[in-house]
Amino acid sequence: MEATTPPVGTTPGAVRGESGTLAAQAATKVSEVVADPAPLGLAGFALTTFVLSMYNSGLVDAKSEPVVFGLALAYGGLAQLLAGMWEFKNNNAFGATAFTSYGAFWLSFWAFNVFYADKITDKAALGHGVGLYLIGWGIFTAYMWIASFRVSAAVNVVFLLLAITFIVLGIGESGANENIIKAGGFIGLATAIAAWYASFATVTNKTFGRIVLPVKDLKR
Repeated sequence: MEATTPPVGTTPGAVRGESGTLAAQAATKVSEVVADPAPLGLAGFALTTFVLSMYNSGLVDAKSEPVVFGLALAYGGLAQLLAGMWEFKNNNAFGATAFTSYGAFWLSFWAFNVFYADKITDKAALGHGVGLYLIGWGIFTAYMWIASFRVSAAVNVVFLLLAITFIVLGIGESGANENIIKAGGFIGLATAIAAWYASFATVTNKTFGRIVLPVKDLKR
């Protein structure tokens, strides 16, 4: 096998330097390729919200409600948190803020119910605390809903329904009103369905390489 010689006027060091630069550029291009994490984040949020809302609405016996905690930790929490981190990589401020925040919401929901809820023995105080927690998340969701007017109609509907869900559940928990909590549960089910649609549409459209299910892009 013959040894190759560098072009006239170049030095071996220059050739090696150029090859190293090209290799670094190629590696950079590969590292910048990140799949859209939005369908994952939306799916994790949708499924966890759906299961919890089935209990809040009274459609499923509350005795088995702890099944939500595993979902809140793994899918709604960790998977959504990872989606938020990947959105930072994609330079998507909205997606990064939303998925990271709601991933943290589900993790805090899991931690509160597993480690702290039984330490509050006064039911009225517990209801007021949980109500404040939910209304606070409703406020955050309301301003994210405003920002979503530059994302898509599908995402906008998700945030509108979610803001209403948080506020209604917060009011119900604060006043220990089961009917209001059930109403919040039904709105939560609608929220989960909307989030599932947004996830399904995004992953399907990207997989097929064309618009199969519309989400109505709202970007200028």
